[in-house]
Amino acid sequence: MAIPWLSALKAVPWGDVISHAPSVLEKARDLMARKPADVEPQPMATPDVHDDVPSLGELKNRLLEASMQLEDLQQRQRQLTQTVSELAEQNAGLVSAVGGLRQTLRLVGVGLTLAFVALGAVAYTQWF
Repeated sequence: MAIPWLSALKAVPWGDVISHAPSVLEKARDLMARKPADVEPQPMATPDVHDDVPSLGELKNRLLEASMQLEDLQQRQRQLTQTVSELAEQNAGLVSAVGGLRQTLRLVGVGLTLAFVALGAVAYTQWF
């Protein structure tokens, strides 16, 4: 079961991920900073003479309900934008951590190689 995950992780171009992480973070911050565009309201259709015209109280109730729905949608949009920004920052942190771990792994590999070479040299001088 771990083999598909390993192959999937190996297939990810980590160099591209690392190089694009700052731009993703920048775009997320721009998205947070951007104000919603002013949208012109579309003209509403006027009721025909034969249609049932709702009462003023019913219209007020509809308007209040639509206003509450609009506020809810705006709040959700702000939360989603903030979540995207936080995810981009976490992604940048993860990419940075992966880069650091790669460098540490290289250093450990070089250290182990040098240790094995030194151990081989000591063994060679002892037995030969």
